[in-house]
Amino acid sequence: MIEEILDKDMMIFDLKSKDKLSVLKELIKPLAAKGAIEDEEKFLEVVLKREEEYSTGIGMGVAIPHGKSSLVKKASLVFGKSKDGIDYNSMDGKPAYLFFLIAAPEDSDNLHLKILAKLSRSLMHEEVRDELNKAETYEDVINAFKKYE
Repeated sequence: MIEEILDKDMMIFDLKSKDKLSVLKELIKPLAAKGAIEDEEKFLEVVLKREEEYSTGIGMGVAIPHGKSSLVKKASLVFGKSKDGIDYNSMDGKPAYLFFLIAAPEDSDNLHLKILAKLSRSLMHEEVRDELNKAETYEDVINAFKKYE
């Protein structure tokens, strides 16, 4: 399922951001570049509105920000990795290193929830997180998930 939605061009292996707002902007850029969303700024507002409800920093060094909107033309997933970690207001109070931004069209039923559930289940495994932290290619990321399915 992950490989069906994760595009090679939607991966950032060395996030430069140091804070939550800038990492969200950095993660949204590939969506705009690939034409998956219509408006970067407006989609950022959608994601931030979601973050206001509660942080998508699920802990264990992982954040899964997401937005469902008519601005999204194609369901997409962006993977990002920070070497230094980013203060993301995570549930466990620790920095986030691994980011998965989910963008879902308004009319996509529960697709984003299915992706979210799949990611959450996989990322509970320390081995998957370790593999992802070491990942340097698209194949590394996909294999990290396949190994523990």
